[in-house]
Amino acid sequence: MDRRRFFIALAGAGGICALDAFGVLCSARAAPEALAAQGLQTATRSTWALGASVKITALHADRAIAETALDAALAELATVQRVMSIYRPESQLSELNREGRLADAHPLLLDVLGHARAMSERTEGAFDVTVQPLWDAYSRAKAGGTVPGRSEVSAARELVDFRGVQVIDGAVTLRADEGGVTLNGLAQGFAVDRVQGALRAHGVVHALVDTGEIGGLGASREGDPWQVGIQHPRQPDAYISLAHLDGRCLATSGDYATSFSDDFTHHHIFDPATGCSPSQFASVTVAANSGVEVDMLSTATFVMGPHAGLDLIGNTPGADALCVLKSGQVTATDGFPLHSPGGDA
Repeated sequence: MDRRRFFIALAGAGGICALDAFGVLCSARAAPEALAAQGLQTATRSTWALGASVKITALHADRAIAETALDAALAELATVQRVMSIYRPESQLSELNREGRLADAHPLLLDVLGHARAMSERTEGAFDVTVQPLWDAYSRAKAGGTVPGRSEVSAARELVDFRGVQVIDGAVTLRADEGGVTLNGLAQGFAVDRVQGALRAHGVVHALVDTGEIGGLGASREGDPWQVGIQHPRQPDAYISLAHLDGRCLATSGDYATSFSDDFTHHHIFDPATGCSPSQFASVTVAANSGVEVDMLSTATFVMGPHAGLDLIGNTPGADALCVLKSGQVTATDGFPLHSPGGDA
């Protein structure tokens, strides 16, 4: 299932239409004159990966080059999914969770686990990829029309500890026999980085990548920054604000994406310290310099709350955040790339 959605608006398109099949907000009318003036052609691919709809748009003067670049980007995405999708039983991540050990982990998995360990240590465990037992407990309870009791949550929480993921000489081991790892807090962002790298390697300098997290290269077909509408956490077909991509990536963590209770008290984001969902934010959107960083920061900020979370953002070079509290109050750091119609953010 989609954990989060963005609305995509192509800059300067003269209007915005309703959600399309991929949950994105598209320009109401195209601008073929501007496209022709730049000598660029548009090539787009859409698929499903890592629990989210994926859409990649590449601009290039040579349509064949754009298509080749997209082939390479989708191949890179397929590798990421084959290694770290929790939804695929044949993935390396699923094998790790079943067996408790991987003798020869893929280099991409080792890379991602390194990123995760660094963020866990930096946030003193607020970001933790071993929260999968909590997800399992809440999912089982939801199937029965309830939420897990205190003893069930406590038992699951005992299995959560990022230090229990041990990496030695290319082998990965889980210390807890019934523990489990989820990479849903960074795999989509990691995929943005890998896809963008594949596009650049094939000569594409203008592109928009949406893997559930967003990354923009260069500019839109009109020469303006790519724009995105950030979903309203309580209105599924509305957005809270427009933002432009200023060379950074964008990710949102929200209590609405997968909820285990109608009042959004229990949802897919867990505080490892309590085993419950954090209670202060409805959504957190972060802009940062890479996909994997922005994905982890949005989750960690959500867990840490307004004070410690925004301190984390403030201490991260190139990072900014837009936060929506449960009360509906919206706040943003000074550098968050809000779009101001007719002017700069």
